Amino acid sequence: MNDTFTRFENPVGSVHAGHGDIHYHSYTTGGFAQQKAGRSPRRIADDQLRRLRQRFVAPKGMGEARRLLAEHSTVFLDGPQGSGRTAAARVLLYELPQGDGIFRELLPGDHEEVALTDAGLVGAGDRLLLDLAEADLAGWRTIRRDLSALRKAVQEQHAHLVVVMPKDGPLESDLQLYRAEISQPPAQEVFRRHLRLHHIPHEEYLQSAPAFAEFLDAQRSMEEIADFADRVRRARTAHRPPDDFAGWCEQARDARKTWRQDVARLVADRREASQRALLFTTAMLHGAHADVIHHAAALLLRTLKAPRDTVHLLECKDLAERLTEISASAGPDGHVRFDKLGFDAAVRVHFWDHMPDLRARLSSWADRTAELVDRHLTADLRRDLVRRLADQYLRTGKWRELAALADEWSTNPANPIRPAAAIHALSCGLESKQYGGNFRELILTWCRDKQLAGDLAGVLLRVCTEVIAPTHPDQAMVRLHHLARRERGATPALDALCDLVATSSRLRRRMLDRLTRHSSAPTPDARLFLRICDPVPLTDPGSSPRALMDENYVQGCVTTGWRKVFFQLPQAHWHPYAKRWLHTASDAGNRRDLLLDLLVDATDRDGVHLAALYSVARAAESTASGGSACGAATTDRLLQKISAAQGLRPTAASSRPAPPRGTTP
Repeated sequence: MNDTFTRFENPVGSVHAGHGDIHYHSYTTGGFAQQKAGRSPRRIADDQLRRLRQRFVAPKGMGEARRLLAEHSTVFLDGPQGSGRTAAARVLLYELPQGDGIFRELLPGDHEEVALTDAGLVGAGDRLLLDLAEADLAGWRTIRRDLSALRKAVQEQHAHLVVVMPKDGPLESDLQLYRAEISQPPAQEVFRRHLRLHHIPHEEYLQSAPAFAEFLDAQRSMEEIADFADRVRRARTAHRPPDDFAGWCEQARDARKTWRQDVARLVADRREASQRALLFTTAMLHGAHADVIHHAAALLLRTLKAPRDTVHLLECKDLAERLTEISASAGPDGHVRFDKLGFDAAVRVHFWDHMPDLRARLSSWADRTAELVDRHLTADLRRDLVRRLADQYLRTGKWRELAALADEWSTNPANPIRPAAAIHALSCGLESKQYGGNFRELILTWCRDKQLAGDLAGVLLRVCTEVIAPTHPDQAMVRLHHLARRERGATPALDALCDLVATSSRLRRRMLDRLTRHSSAPTPDARLFLRICDPVPLTDPGSSPRALMDENYVQGCVTTGWRKVFFQLPQAHWHPYAKRWLHTASDAGNRRDLLLDLLVDATDRDGVHLAALYSVARAAESTASGGSACGAATTDRLLQKISAAQGLRPTAASSRPAPPRGTTP
């Protein structure tokens, strides 16, 4: 591979922009960027499911769904739109006993996903979600043909599968047995559950609220109810009169209005650049401290190169008066909000839609605002700023422009805040229902082919491990593999890849296959193989019926991988990994011979490699966990196999065998 990447101790300095090796050095960033990915993807996924479980109110039919899943490992979840089928499916999978398997979303039709009939699709103990709520009937018809094969694999692997059925989707008679229909849970209980999680005391929300009753007069989806509860929370925080539960519900009801005509009139009436700058700044930093609003509005005027005000500072309008002009004010806590709930979103939409020539400069302003040094400009506020900007790009179908902006922030990190902003922007794209697939494909291209200048490698590492891996671990694995191939020096991508495959035997098997039987870069993959082919997890069955090493296919991958190592890498590189392999063999009981056979077979009877392997074994004897005698016994057994491979007669059992030909004793 020619393209490699690095991090520099001084990220502001020059960056190698051509081809060739770039070595990876440690560095430190400020702000809320991190040097490496934090929690494991499995932990992130489980935390997300746990938070969903806290908000969840069980609908009618949930008990039957639990029974079917427990007894048959599969349930087909049906129900009306808006009843929370997808949330119920995730909760069902979260409630299962968590063993060696991982939570995964299947993506039928995605070009990266293996077919539902593929034998390697299901891992031992996996918790699988097949969400077809938005599938059309033609797609459902195609998928139904493969469901029986998928169910069989699920049962064989002691896994579990929840299928969310599309609206009015027919189901074959032999699968009707596993169908559970849920209905929408009580709307008021769902609403109150969300309010409790927003830390609103029950004595407040048990009061009468006509606006909420009016809201419930129409059949509301779970998503609409959750959104209404969030608006009640925001109204409570804003302390706008009437400041009680009934008043908060009125404001939440009114916030459902688009406010577009109101915003259009306000913008038309406020023609001064300073007024409009304050209006847009308040919308983008809604809820920020007045100091932040003031400095960011001034920065927007400078970004747009507006003429400077020549009025003396003491003669200027103060911030309170200026905020009143745009229907906003600062609360007792000094934080600025519009007087109408939801007004900020309408302002953002108006400026973006009706002033398209300003979009590039508004994006530049958001970048510079995030870099402001102000104790009130918190990490959460920076994240919200990036999210609000990303929402406008995605809302108007400009996902490529959002990706380009994230690319710029990653590859030109003039400030340590920029990489974190890039992570948030890409996360918004990946979490988009409409464009998530586009962003996953783009990130694959970047990981594989793009010149990884600046901090782009670190940004990609974070989004792969923290955003893609929790729900689509196979796709994250492929992207991390491409990043790991390009590393020199430090290996954060390889470390993350090892952490990911450690969560699932199925992922480790797939990774071994990619590194050996389907490798497009043999030498880099030989280096990666040594880390992925760790003998300890390969010989540990965990809760599975057998260990990976007992599978003939895995044994073939191991032999192929070690053969590439012996013939392509220097002994100094593979020596410590072979030593660990031999130590594991010493403790492996009845698998000792298998582990030794795989190493010997991988040498293809080459005398040089057999001799090198023997020398490693001799050096490893003294550090064997069972003592030097145990290590020596493993070396003797290895030498017997080497002799057999070379066609030599077995030596007498009473004496130590002679070393292989070409070896110094």
